[in-house]
Amino acid sequence: MKLWTGLFVSLLAAGALAAPAVAQNAAKPAIVYSTGGKFDKSFNEGVSQGAQRFNKETGIAIAEFEPNNETQFEQAHRRFAQRGQDPIVAVGFSQAVALEKVAKEFPNVHFTIIDMVVPLPNVQSVTFKEHEGSFLVGVLAALASKSGKVGFVGGMDIPLIRRFQCGFEQGIKYANPKAELIANMTGTTPAAWNDPGRGAELAKGQFDRGVDVVYAAAGSTGIGVLQAAKDRGKLAIGVDSNQNHLHPGTMLTSMIKRVDLAAYNSFKAANDKSWKGGIAALGLKEGGVDWALDKDNEKLVTPEMKAKVDAAKADIISGKITVHDYMSNNACK
Repeated sequence: MKLWTGLFVSLLAAGALAAPAVAQNAAKPAIVYSTGGKFDKSFNEGVSQGAQRFNKETGIAIAEFEPNNETQFEQAHRRFAQRGQDPIVAVGFSQAVALEKVAKEFPNVHFTIIDMVVPLPNVQSVTFKEHEGSFLVGVLAALASKSGKVGFVGGMDIPLIRRFQCGFEQGIKYANPKAELIANMTGTTPAAWNDPGRGAELAKGQFDRGVDVVYAAAGSTGIGVLQAAKDRGKLAIGVDSNQNHLHPGTMLTSMIKRVDLAAYNSFKAANDKSWKGGIAALGLKEGGVDWALDKDNEKLVTPEMKAKVDAAKADIISGKITVHDYMSNNACK
């Protein structure tokens, strides 16, 4: 029973009592978060925001579990399935093996996994074209950089994060072929997602080498990168959720990855009895990724910079620009 000390069922909205009445045959959604915590201000928190939206609209509670380590994934999915939760959202590629095993045991339960493909009829696999969104923030980074040196701090060194880095570098070179990218990965184990101190250390090392704009794609570790940029008076780029509000004035932008939609759409479809398994790859054209411009960073983005990024976005959507996907051949050209 120790596993379930972290389990809680939350109404997710202060006004839940005023929400619409819940039908007896309504969905019973659940989320198994990635390691790093629900309130990581990035990937997990984006999924939570989708859950909050669903709860606000329907009044339906979402069962949630925050694992301490990857060994808890399988038991969490199995316990949720046994309890009748449906659909169950798995946050992150690292849950694929556990989810596939449990999904085979419970063929009538619907599962959604974010950032990985599990080819089963009762699994909905939602992936994102992170390289396209990263290209756009790369363009912006190159235009904002005065030194011509731009940094990247990734989390766990895996092909998915290399995809972010590769798209970012292509955007940088598109805007300024002479610009230099200095990149570091935080580590090779899941602990790399939750080490803000190490993130700050890596960012400071890059600043010492002349970097004046840094992009963090590292989960909670990225919080340290963003803070280091604030402390040094450098510019930073957030990821997944819109992180511009964390440090207004030094947050150049954020590469938005709509993981909130992945969760919300799964819950809504299940509640509407229209849920379908299969694979979805969401890029700029589908509204799955984008860059953030709001009151917290608008003073840092000139009209000329915005025009350049918007033009690149339009060209990617139209097919005029093709952003190479690192994961297509494990190489960045």
